[in-house]
Amino acid sequence: MAGDYSENSNQQYYYSSEQLSGLNNNDEQYQHQHQHQQQYYQQQHAVDIESYHPTQSPSNVSPAGIFQHNNQPRLPQHQFDRDNPTSYTRYDTSSDIEWENASSSIRYEFQGNQQPLPQHIADVDLFTNLRSDIHNSSRYLKCAPSTESLVALLEAKRSRTPKGVNASSVRSPTPTASSRSTQELSAETLVNGPNNSVLYPAWTSAAPFQNLPSFKQIQDIFVSLKNAYGFQYDSMMNMIDHLMVMLDSRSSRMTPALALLTLHADYIGGPNANYRKWYFAAQLDLDDAVGDKNAATHVAEGQESAPIDQNQQRTLTEAENSWRSKMEETSDHDRIRQLALWLMIWAEASVIRFCPEALCFIFKLADDAVTEKLNGPVASEGVYIDTIISPLYDFVKDQVYRNDKLNNSIRRDRDHANVIGYDDVNQLFWYPETISRLVLKDKTKFMTIAPNLRYDSLSEIDWKKAFQKTFKEKRSWMHLAVNFTRIWIIHIVSFWYYIAANSEILYLSDDKDIAEQETPVQISMAALGGVVATLLVMLGSFVEYIYVPLNFRRAGILSRRMILLFIVLIVNAAPSIYCIKLNRTGGLSMAVASAQLFISLITSIYFAIIPQSRLFIRASKSKDERKTPASQTFTASFPHLKRTDRLISIGLWSCVFGCKLLESYFFIALSFKDPLKAIANMKVLECKDAIAGSLLCIYMPSVSLVLMLLMELVLFFLDTYLWYVIWNTIFSVARSFYLGISIWSPWRNIFSRLPKRIYAKILAASELDIQLHPKVLCSQVWNALVVSMFREHLLSPDHVSKLLYRQMPSIGTNKPSLKTPNFFVSQEDVAFKTEYYPQKSEASRRMQFFAQSLTTPMPESLPIPNMPTFTVMTPHYGEKIILSLREIIREEDKNARLTLLEYLKQLHPFEWENFVKDTKVLADEDPEQQQQDEVKSQSNMSSATDEKTERQHKIDDLPFYCVGFKSSAPEYTLRTRIWASLRSQTLYRTITGFMNYHKAIKLLYRVETPELGTHNRSSVLGSTISEVELEQMAERKFRFIIAMQRYTSFNAEEKESVEYVLKAYPSLQIAYLEQEKIPREDPNDPIKFDSVYYSVLIDGYCPVNAEGVRTPKYRIRLPGNPILGDGKSDNQNTALIYYRGEYLQLIDANQDNYLEECIKIRNVLGEFEEMHPTSDSPYANNTSGKSPVAIVGAREYIFSENVGVLGDVAAGKEQTFGTLTQRIMATIGGRLHYGHPDFLHAIFMTTRGGVSKAQKGLHLNEDIYAGMNAFERGGRIKHVEYYQCGKGRDLGFGSVLNFVTKIGTGMGEQMLSREYYYLGTQLPLDRFLTFFYAHPGFHINNIFIMLSVHMFMFVLLFVGATSVPLTLCEFDINAGPDSPQKPEGCFNMNPVFDWLKRVVISIFAIIFVAFLPLFLQELTERGFFRACSRLCKHMLSMSPFFEIFITQTYANAILNNLSFGGAQYIGTGRGFATARLPFSLLYSRFADTSMYVGARMFMILLFGSLVLWIPHLAYFWITVLALVLSPFLFNPHQFSMTDFLVDYREYIRWLSRGNGVSNDNSWIGFCRFTRMRTTGVKKKQLGDAKTAKQQPRARFCVILFSELILPLILAILCTVAYMFIRSFNLEDNTKPFEGPSALYRVGIIAFGPILLNAGILAVLFCVSLGGGCIASLCCGVKFGATVAAIAHGWAVLNFIIFFELLYFLENWNFTHVVLGMIAAASVQRFIFKLMTILLLTREFNGDQSNQGWWTGRWYGRGFGWYAFTQPLREFVCKTVEMSLFATDFIMGHFILFFLFLICLIPGVDKWHSLMLFWLKPKEQIQEPIYSASQKSRRRRITIFYGFLLVVLFVLFAALLVAPSVLGPRLNLKISLPI
Repeated sequence: MAGDYSENSNQQYYYSSEQLSGLNNNDEQYQHQHQHQQQYYQQQHAVDIESYHPTQSPSNVSPAGIFQHNNQPRLPQHQFDRDNPTSYTRYDTSSDIEWENASSSIRYEFQGNQQPLPQHIADVDLFTNLRSDIHNSSRYLKCAPSTESLVALLEAKRSRTPKGVNASSVRSPTPTASSRSTQELSAETLVNGPNNSVLYPAWTSAAPFQNLPSFKQIQDIFVSLKNAYGFQYDSMMNMIDHLMVMLDSRSSRMTPALALLTLHADYIGGPNANYRKWYFAAQLDLDDAVGDKNAATHVAEGQESAPIDQNQQRTLTEAENSWRSKMEETSDHDRIRQLALWLMIWAEASVIRFCPEALCFIFKLADDAVTEKLNGPVASEGVYIDTIISPLYDFVKDQVYRNDKLNNSIRRDRDHANVIGYDDVNQLFWYPETISRLVLKDKTKFMTIAPNLRYDSLSEIDWKKAFQKTFKEKRSWMHLAVNFTRIWIIHIVSFWYYIAANSEILYLSDDKDIAEQETPVQISMAALGGVVATLLVMLGSFVEYIYVPLNFRRAGILSRRMILLFIVLIVNAAPSIYCIKLNRTGGLSMAVASAQLFISLITSIYFAIIPQSRLFIRASKSKDERKTPASQTFTASFPHLKRTDRLISIGLWSCVFGCKLLESYFFIALSFKDPLKAIANMKVLECKDAIAGSLLCIYMPSVSLVLMLLMELVLFFLDTYLWYVIWNTIFSVARSFYLGISIWSPWRNIFSRLPKRIYAKILAASELDIQLHPKVLCSQVWNALVVSMFREHLLSPDHVSKLLYRQMPSIGTNKPSLKTPNFFVSQEDVAFKTEYYPQKSEASRRMQFFAQSLTTPMPESLPIPNMPTFTVMTPHYGEKIILSLREIIREEDKNARLTLLEYLKQLHPFEWENFVKDTKVLADEDPEQQQQDEVKSQSNMSSATDEKTERQHKIDDLPFYCVGFKSSAPEYTLRTRIWASLRSQTLYRTITGFMNYHKAIKLLYRVETPELGTHNRSSVLGSTISEVELEQMAERKFRFIIAMQRYTSFNAEEKESVEYVLKAYPSLQIAYLEQEKIPREDPNDPIKFDSVYYSVLIDGYCPVNAEGVRTPKYRIRLPGNPILGDGKSDNQNTALIYYRGEYLQLIDANQDNYLEECIKIRNVLGEFEEMHPTSDSPYANNTSGKSPVAIVGAREYIFSENVGVLGDVAAGKEQTFGTLTQRIMATIGGRLHYGHPDFLHAIFMTTRGGVSKAQKGLHLNEDIYAGMNAFERGGRIKHVEYYQCGKGRDLGFGSVLNFVTKIGTGMGEQMLSREYYYLGTQLPLDRFLTFFYAHPGFHINNIFIMLSVHMFMFVLLFVGATSVPLTLCEFDINAGPDSPQKPEGCFNMNPVFDWLKRVVISIFAIIFVAFLPLFLQELTERGFFRACSRLCKHMLSMSPFFEIFITQTYANAILNNLSFGGAQYIGTGRGFATARLPFSLLYSRFADTSMYVGARMFMILLFGSLVLWIPHLAYFWITVLALVLSPFLFNPHQFSMTDFLVDYREYIRWLSRGNGVSNDNSWIGFCRFTRMRTTGVKKKQLGDAKTAKQQPRARFCVILFSELILPLILAILCTVAYMFIRSFNLEDNTKPFEGPSALYRVGIIAFGPILLNAGILAVLFCVSLGGGCIASLCCGVKFGATVAAIAHGWAVLNFIIFFELLYFLENWNFTHVVLGMIAAASVQRFIFKLMTILLLTREFNGDQSNQGWWTGRWYGRGFGWYAFTQPLREFVCKTVEMSLFATDFIMGHFILFFLFLICLIPGVDKWHSLMLFWLKPKEQIQEPIYSASQKSRRRRITIFYGFLLVVLFVLFAALLVAPSVLGPRLNLKISLPI
């Protein structure tokens, strides 16, 4: 090969086919390849192909026998050397290239020697390019009309087609090659096979001239390492290609020598290489420097007197200098060897790739032993994975799973604190101390072995004894105390200062004169804020003792900190003793108090600013400090911000807290002074309770005051988030103006300057050595973008004809000229009325964003041959690939009213119309169809009835407009399937969208490289080679890999879809898992098979074997099943070894991309700041420079917006987070990684643990951990505004809530994680605040919002209870503060009522500020009208209800997760939510999360409204209704009367089923599921164990607070409120109550139903036990159901009886009854939780226990000996269940009554559908069509259940209203002791 290149010093870049053939055939290693390429497949292995099998590869492979097999055809391309740094250019008119008049002809310029241009450039034919664009831009592939037909169609539009001529009448002039039959598509018709080319041209073309290792020598190195260490053959081949692509990618833009040097620096020895950081952090340099095998041990054990020569004990600086010179002197051969060794170690590490420093350790040992290994015996294949990786894998797997008798993996019942996870394993290798403690199984210390022999001893290490927990992720709220200490200090301490200063009435003397002299007391009380701050830090430090396992050094640091904190506490608290107790007045006291306040402020500020990890630690001035713990390197190497960005960060938080502290002082603290004074002055005297005595009188105001103070504190926290949202939005909007993204930018002219910007920014303008006019280049790009939208049916041919650049004949010359479309000028000139695209359409949005985005600063583009290679990776599990015909033309279920296709047609009417026209063009190309049309047209011509003909045409076209096809041939049905798939959230949409990169690279390469057309255009060979070159370049620069974990278990439909995609895109790669079962030799062994797992890669070039399976390119054995976590991260990790190039883009399987975005790829990759390398060696100086860019984030457009209110709300949230929030977060250094569509620096991420984390449960939100990991390790994270991908979001109520629950539970797990601990305790204050409020703060704010609602309810309860028996003062606006109150002896509660109003306003503002970011985002990017219309649509669609419900769901998800755990991945389901869900399903899903909460609030709010109604309470009524009714309000067709009553029947059945036979969809199933999270599920299953999900029992100490203490406090509060109003004489409230205590009444009402239910259950148990066996002979399953119905009926009746009893006892006073029921219900709730936690053991899987109870048949249910104890357990369960059933029955019916009343409104269903789907009434689908028998049956159900519902409604209304009306008239006087 070297000879071929040396013949031409100018580097010959293009070869004839003969030259290519000769080039390959000259080298023996390419002969086989050439042969197989001609056979449409690039063969895998060249060595003894016949005998080689992937699983049985030869142990020793000779280097000569290997050829590169993975790469697709390549050609050597241009090399551009450049030294200029990355430049961002803001576009300016003065710097624009001068454009000639639109009519000017093409200009020619000559360079250098003024040689004439080749003839072809003078004859540029844009129509040829247009043909190519049409051919390449279809997402319908071979199911699209031919190129010639579409060219003819567009040409007809250009020549002003006469009216009446439609698309279907334009025929292809001649039969084309694209005309096809209706036979099934084959591979041959879809795919062009690969062609011959030079491999890795940038490297192989130049390496021989620079004395660099040739490709052959690199192969030799890999083979020698494979033979030395026992790597797998396929893995080696994979990594050869991996390294060569990387070298080729870098050599494209720098010299190959520099490419190798920088690659080695990035992986191994450079300042930013993770290996180098680890090497020094673990202090292995001392070990190597000393050369003494004991050195590391001595260092680790701190042996100062170790026998180390003084000259050898070097400083860190000397060690680093030594390292640099060593790296600098390393030979290129050794660099390649080290890279090869690292890559092969990494490639086979499987899940150990999540432990990057473990891999560094293995690499270090392997590299130390390399000389012995290379000269030693040949290792058999698989030795590395079996001896090194498998022991580590087995340890990791054993932590989470155990094997049963049949060798099946069963998850262990362990929470995170007891699992040694990947991070714990990894952190062993951080510290020299822990490395030194490694021992072999024979007790030998590992580090005492000679370095070159350690690798062989690695397999002998006892890993079980080596690893331990390095951070305990205990499930507890206390993590918040340590992680976010500074947040609590800032808020609680500020609150203390404010309130203490304004509540002098609580601690100053009652005598006014004395009080005026007690200023020192007031100052001293406020100064106690320092004590509060110190206590909060002490709490955090104490919690650290619990969560961070302590070594001696760490314990010393913590103990010293605690001692110092105690001293600080004394200093802050002691002066108060003097000022408050000893000397309350006087000058000395004043001086002491002032000094105390100063100390307090200093203390508070110090603790608020300084991270906990830096408390009381002096910064070391020595650069050679060796005592810095290694954890600093890996957890606190935060990237530095630029000075301006840091100022923005500080400015943002100064604004937030400046406004917050100012506003809070006046609105919260100062305004609380009057209500505090009113409550503090209350002296209630005339009350008495038989048990509590006068305690209630004394403490009732105090309890009220405490509740009010807590309410104020919650508001104080919420206030901060309010200001954060406001200022964050303002700063972000300001930045959007700065970047030029806003449409309000006065300098925009975005369309008129668009062609210039395309040339300057999209094309590599500075590098273009081209003689074509810029306009010609831009026209080709623009035309390609327009055609791509036309092919996606976004534009009609009319639109396209107005948008394209056109060639026009020039006057007076033979040369054509180029006419610019008027579009660019017309967009900013209101005089133009031409429509270029439909308004508010997808085409409009895409063009608008494309034009707008080019106004922003962008890195300049490199020419295509110089751009780096990158890979797009998409994990796929069960997402739809291509929708089937059945799915799109049939209703998705019986409750859906329309098909998916009909719904999509209504959402995209214009696109459907274009699609139909396009299909008719395709049909016209069909020879058979043409013949039929000609016959018809002849018969029509003979007829004079033109109207009939037109009508007949419409009838003939009807199938097209209904389903998109008339013929059922595959290409027609497939077209409709593709059209629907491209408008749904399918994998096909993602693949075709991101394969636009392939088209973009070809387009840009073609435009920028006119030499591609140098061959004679009349020569077929010439044009073919040109197209081949484009394909080669695209495949060289871009790879797309799908991690398709389930590929081997796909059904026939999924496999067919995959095959179609592979034939369409043969370069698409699919990585999947394969499980091979190997039978065991012993037939008596209970374990019949051993499973062996492989990671397999295929692509479209892989041949299909006889079984119909593709022969893999690579098949790499794994140490075991790699799916040990929640799936997605493991799936990504398994496919990660197949990525190619320098950068990775992570994409989800519900995304999309567009050609106009893909052509910006070079600019985006330029953001990594590596496009213009300097010629300096990375080892040249000792400064590491600025932090590398690890992640570049981008915007997402949510394409599921405008499909109804829920889809639009979800889209709006995602949109604002992905743009407005991330824009400012990236600027101030707070952005992390959120999965998609981020670009990752592949080397940075893969050497630091991969692209996600994967511990089961803990890393549920896997992506964000990769971002935190990169951030902690020094990687910068950027965000670009000029590039965006499409993204689908959830569309239905259930799926949105599923997503919210997943995010919420994932956040609960994040709270426990070590990453939050590291960030929270080490970040500087401003960056910590950014991190907190952008991530956990959002969720904690949701918790505080719901807490504020709860707190308000209890404040309302107490204020209401206080005001019921007391005489309230009249409000006089003119009265002074000291004027007497009227009437005499009254209590002034007016300040409290005013305060309540302010609280309501605060909570209202906090909820509704959530709409501000979306409004401002729309305002800046789409204008005022769009912003207002979207906001109005949201409000009219009741989105505030949805927002409240989502807030509760978020809060509930986190609280439940922190209490019970159980976080798991939830498949949200992204389909269109058009089906009506049953009432019972919605009730069971949301009752426990929000409806019960809403019902409790409803009762308190009802009481509060009855006692003291103020209009402000209307907001809380909305809140309560939202919590209870939202699931039904957002349920499609909820208010269709017939469906509603059929649904009611299903609800009644749901309540009663499941007691005779098992039924998951039943009330008892819902009840058991709710209970199981507390009790857990039995591990040991007896009998037929069809195991459900493993559910561990909740830990008592974790749920003690949330499940016992909190309900107890609430029960006490409610009971106290009730007892207070009962402690006054009912006739005269100035006298105490003399009767029995109200506590007895609460006890009877609470315990009475429970005891009666228990008695009835005991009787029924005897009945079922005795009669069950007899009944089983005659009654079947009905006996159990009947007994259960009797019991449940009694429970409801029992509930009603006790309610009416309370009504009677309260003398028909409804207000007292409501408060009494609140107290009784809260007591019952506490009792039930107590019984569940203390008395119930774990549940059995299945419902056998429940059925045994009701049927009396306990035998044969698999209980074993448990059959004797299980009835007692079930008795406790049933006692609780009886009361719960009564609650659900009554509550469910009250909800139904409310919904029933809405159903009675005429036309409500249409209005409701309009609200949900945003479809006009005329577009809505009508009632489904039923058969006569179905109609009759539905009518009967409607009549019967309608009657039943009305009867129950009247009955319940009577039970509520009748007693209050009739009771007083009956005048019953029955003396009862309660």
